Amino acid sequence: MKEFNKLIEVIEKLRNKENGCPWDLKQTHESLIPNFIEELYESVEAIENKDYKHLSEELGDLMLHIVMQVQIAREDNRFKMEDVLTQINEKLIRRHPHIFGDGHATDADGVKMNWERIKLEEKKHSRTSAIDGIPQNMPALIVAQRMQEKAASVGFDWPDLAPAVDKLEEEVKEFQEAYENKDIEEMQNELGDMIFAIVNIARKSGFDTETALRRTIGRFESRFKKVENHFTSNGKKMLDASLEQLDEIWEIAKESE
Repeated sequence: MKEFNKLIEVIEKLRNKENGCPWDLKQTHESLIPNFIEELYESVEAIENKDYKHLSEELGDLMLHIVMQVQIAREDNRFKMEDVLTQINEKLIRRHPHIFGDGHATDADGVKMNWERIKLEEKKHSRTSAIDGIPQNMPALIVAQRMQEKAASVGFDWPDLAPAVDKLEEEVKEFQEAYENKDIEEMQNELGDMIFAIVNIARKSGFDTETALRRTIGRFESRFKKVENHFTSNGKKMLDASLEQLDEIWEIAKESE
């Protein structure tokens, strides 16, 4: 708490209207959004790279943004740090009745279900649907997974994985039909349905779709650069190679992992 209070004092000094920092004084809730998002993704990258020293630094940058947002709000008499902490403490206790009350949950899925149901009850006066309340400016994969989780919390879900896999196969066939019919608009619709079905498979398998895709992107980047290096080190150009040659080098790069 000593260091946390010191951070609050530092931000207050930076925002002092008489002798504060011109850049910090210029900031608003809205102007900080791009940097806030950037710091979040840098934290995610550190976690994925298991770079915990870097993660410690990035979490500090995130904390800076949180304290700055609260400071700006406090200056305008909107809320203060105590309000933020009180709300999150009360929410955590309220939504964990199996720990702090007489509720029951035997596994992580049960806890998540309870959380969504309690949240839905809390928001019943401001939301008309179980799937309301998802920020639409998040990446579409995250939106899709959160929407499916919320729908599942009120029973709109298959009991196991098999029907979800069948649904993907159905969507693939429908995409193929649209492709054969040269129906561009329907192809786009079916492509979206295929991705949504894949998200559902990931969710029911216990995976985070965004994380799974980011891992695949990382593998692709690594292998592609190895293919590039192969041709560069041999004084050749990738553009001059056949698809079969590229595929052969790709498999070598894949096996090297």
